Amino acid sequence: MSLDFTPMGRCIHTLEESLRHLDAVDGNDTLHEIFRNAVIKGFESTLEVSGNLLRKALQEYMGDPKAISRLVFKDVLRHAATHDLMTLDEVERWFAYRDSRNSAAHDYGEAFATHVLGLIRAFVEDAKRLHRTLEERHGRCADT
Repeated sequence: MSLDFTPMGRCIHTLEESLRHLDAVDGNDTLHEIFRNAVIKGFESTLEVSGNLLRKALQEYMGDPKAISRLVFKDVLRHAATHDLMTLDEVERWFAYRDSRNSAAHDYGEAFATHVLGLIRAFVEDAKRLHRTLEERHGRCADT
C-alpha cells in the first residue's frame, strides 16, 4: 500500500513555523495570542493527521482495515509500539499529547494554552521522528 506522507509533513512544518513566529513576538503583543492559537491548532491538526497515517500504516501489519478503524487512538499507539514504529516511551508521551488534545474540548483557556505550549517542542520532535520512521518503513510518496 502506498502512503502519502505529505499531509503529515506539511502539518509539522506549519506547526514549526507557527512556533518560530510565536517565539519571535513579545508576550504582550496581540500577535503573540494569534501565533499561540496557531500553534495550538497546529498541534491538534498534526496529532490528528499523525494518527490517521499511523492507522493506514498499521493495515500492513494487521490486515483488517475494519478492525483498525475500530481501534481507539491509544490502542493505535500501542499497536505502533508492538510493530516497532514507536518506542514505549514515545507511546507514553503521545498518550499525554492525546490527553491534552482531548482536554481542549473542555478548557480552551489560558491554562490549556500554557500546558500545550509546555509540551509542544517535545511533540514536534516526536512527530518528526514518527514521520521519518513511517517514511523509512513504508516508503516515500512520489511527491515528498
